[in-house]
Amino acid sequence: MVARIEAQIERFAPGFRDVIAARSVMSPSALEAYDANLVGGDLGGGANTLSQVIFRPVARRVPYATGVAGLFMCSSSTPPGGAVHGMCGYHAARAVLAAVGGRA
Repeated sequence: MVARIEAQIERFAPGFRDVIAARSVMSPSALEAYDANLVGGDLGGGANTLSQVIFRPVARRVPYATGVAGLFMCSSSTPPGGAVHGMCGYHAARAVLAAVGGRA
């Protein structure tokens, strides 16, 4: 897949291949072996269905809270799910601020 991906990028950004200094490639099974949270090598944290976008990892009012006082999480496994947008961290930070009485 590396060659296919690079060819697609090269289509829109000619010269892309010429500036690659190094690459690291891992198969889905290698990703899962490296980090057990990446089940099947899935970087997105599971199904990106509408219910999972809203209720991941479980349905609760504050999905970033873990049930342990003061312990919050953010990742592709929290709303709004995996992508390159940073919104999981943004919303988790707002949840933490709200929990400690800060401005959210």
